[in-house]
Amino acid sequence: MSRLLPDRFIVLILMALAAGWLLPVGGAALDVAQNVIFIGVFLLFFLHGLRLPRGEVVKAARSWRVQAAMMGFIFIAMPIAGWGLASAASPALPPLLVAGIIYTAILPSTVQSAISYSSIAQGNVAASVIGAALSNLAGIVLTPALAALLLGAAGVGLDSNVIVKIATMLMLPFALGQLAQRLLGEWAARQKALLGFFDKGVILLAVYISFAGAVASGALMQLDGPIWVALALTLALLLAAAFAGAMLLGGLLQMERADRISLIFAGAHKSIATGAPMAAILFGGNAGLIILPAILYHMAQLVISAPLAARLARNHPK
Repeated sequence: MSRLLPDRFIVLILMALAAGWLLPVGGAALDVAQNVIFIGVFLLFFLHGLRLPRGEVVKAARSWRVQAAMMGFIFIAMPIAGWGLASAASPALPPLLVAGIIYTAILPSTVQSAISYSSIAQGNVAASVIGAALSNLAGIVLTPALAALLLGAAGVGLDSNVIVKIATMLMLPFALGQLAQRLLGEWAARQKALLGFFDKGVILLAVYISFAGAVASGALMQLDGPIWVALALTLALLLAAAFAGAMLLGGLLQMERADRISLIFAGAHKSIATGAPMAAILFGGNAGLIILPAILYHMAQLVISAPLAARLARNHPK
């Protein structure tokens, strides 16, 4: 079971999905639940700003070549690959799942798993830490911008107040968190476990509310067997493009082995921790189906990364 579900948090996400299926939320209750999510997301990004040391950005400049490769792969190569695969699969998938594949491709990297697997594979852990942090920082602006650019072409529009929501629900709390570091930074460092629990709680609540809303609307009933097969195949191709493309880019740039390993995991991984709360802000009632591909991709990337990291570690030159 640990090989199939190497991250225990995935089990909690699956439980949130099951709860959404068994206890759907619609109507006035859904409006109230989404307001609760908005409050949780605001606090989540405030805490992100509070805990990300500004000095990490300065450190990133010392390995600018590695960081530029990571950022380019995450926010240029992957969106192009996601858009191409989603366009090819669009005849077989509903528009919201097509949008979900594109949304998955434009998400920033994971933090914890990308760093953990890079460490296991004996990659450049410092570069992974900084790269994951920078991609999530940049994702606050770039992910919504890419969503507006690519999802509009896919026929899924964003909320009309999306710019206001991005500014007030994502960028403002992050900036406030940065400003509050002098006052609350030491407290946040001491409360790492408690704040981590809060982070996971907001993510699980966002997944539950989004999925429960999709169940209540009847949208999930439209997904038959052929649609699931087409979705699984498209995500498999996206995963293959992500891992193979990151390996290829590292080779083309003639990066050192440790840096190539960091690029593989930071470049190919996509963060449901950022994706689920942000989807609730960007897509409202459509978030349930749109984050479904991201959840499946996140689970698959962990299953693939465990044996890949072990193999890279075994092949490490002594």
